[in-house]
Amino acid sequence: MAATVATVAYLGLEARSVEVQVQLSAGTPKFTIVGLPDKAVAESRERVHAALAAIGLALPPKRITVNLSPADLPKEGSHFDLPIALCLLAAIGATDAEGLSHYVAVGELCLDGRIAASPGVLLAALHASSLDKGLICPAAQGSEAAWAGQLEVLAAPDLLALLSHLRGNSLLATPPAADADAPGGGPDLAHVKGQEVAKRALEIAAAGGHNLLMSGPPGSGKSLLAACLPGILPPLQPAEALEVSMVASVAGELGGGRIRRQRPFRSPHHSASMPALVGGGLKVRPGEISLAHLGVLFLDELPEFQRPVLDSLRQPLETGCVSVARASTHVTFPARVQLIAAMNPCRCGHLGDPALACSRAPRCAADYQARVSGPLLDRIDLHVEVAGVSAADLTLPPAAEGSAEVAARVAAARQRQSDRFNGHGPRTNAEADGELLDQVATPDEPGRKLLADAAAAMRLSARGFHRVLRVSRTIADLAGAEQVGRIHVAEALSYRRQPPRN
Repeated sequence: MAATVATVAYLGLEARSVEVQVQLSAGTPKFTIVGLPDKAVAESRERVHAALAAIGLALPPKRITVNLSPADLPKEGSHFDLPIALCLLAAIGATDAEGLSHYVAVGELCLDGRIAASPGVLLAALHASSLDKGLICPAAQGSEAAWAGQLEVLAAPDLLALLSHLRGNSLLATPPAADADAPGGGPDLAHVKGQEVAKRALEIAAAGGHNLLMSGPPGSGKSLLAACLPGILPPLQPAEALEVSMVASVAGELGGGRIRRQRPFRSPHHSASMPALVGGGLKVRPGEISLAHLGVLFLDELPEFQRPVLDSLRQPLETGCVSVARASTHVTFPARVQLIAAMNPCRCGHLGDPALACSRAPRCAADYQARVSGPLLDRIDLHVEVAGVSAADLTLPPAAEGSAEVAARVAAARQRQSDRFNGHGPRTNAEADGELLDQVATPDEPGRKLLADAAAAMRLSARGFHRVLRVSRTIADLAGAEQVGRIHVAEALSYRRQPPRN
């Protein structure tokens, strides 16, 4: 007796077809799973055995062989429990094998027969839809699977309810697509006292998707400014929301089946390891930079991160993706993020204030700032010095302009970029490159002369030169200008990191 059920294996944001094959043969009773299973898959036999016993079914005293085909594809995760159980049920005649051929199944089994949630259901649903099949998944994730479009979703709370549906005794309700998540609240820019230059840089960063580094003493408002950024960013477009939700689904963070409409904002602690930040680990999972895809990655206390961890961000910031290579597999995750970083000028944080600076100043500042490599700093478009806030600033009334007004200007600038790049690939000025960048960001004659002179004086790298062009284009978009002018180039240059003095 033999049976097959379709399921998937996840490689990054790709769902690969896997066929679960079960054969019952005469011999010493034994339950074997083959096909490169990991520890979680190998333990499925215990969960499946207990779940079937919980609903009153016993496995026959035969040799049971479960093959996960293709055999050379690594299988990871507990979502293989449900397809293995269904394949066994079909092999012993407890359900119709022909009916199961029209579905892809994913889900983890509890010992009492309940079907528990497992990561990646949205990817499995999209894969099933591409094959014109339905999806069998946990009831808790039916709303998540419904976002995949027109496909039949069987969201079952337990094995018994699923069997009753497959036999036609009682039908499972079709799960509706869950509502998109509500925009999260955050601080308003009106609450930030002073710091007009930093607020202007934050607006430019939001409008063009640029990276930003804020440097200043403790308590100057760097973290508050970063926390205000989600409030001025435009919501995700439908296609972008699906990309972000797919990453969240693989990571098991798509709560309640609600698709993401707000741009991610991730703020890992400076003790984060390299796999935690860029992805990887024993079981390859997306890191913080991928979980922040199409959103913001905020790194507070930048020099306190381990230098190899920071340098691992250099390639993803340039390419917009992370490739994790292992001996057995090669996985790619998207990582098109906006890096916002904050740091103190030195370890004590009071460089330049003789009353508070430590005895090692200014040498301590050079040592502290050297923890961040030059190539990483070169990938940051906007560098801003955030001055300390005085007592007089704190007594000022709230600013007349808040996040709503800034968000309106950002949205208008983003719309100009969307119209300009329509059909060309880039979403924002920060993604433009090559000939396309030359077409849209070439300054007028005075602007070109200023940029050429500044590039020589500031010793800009080729990367730095093009990043100035991108920022200039964003500043022009905020001003509603068709062509980049000298004034836009001058402001963009003011945000570039100055070369170190000899």
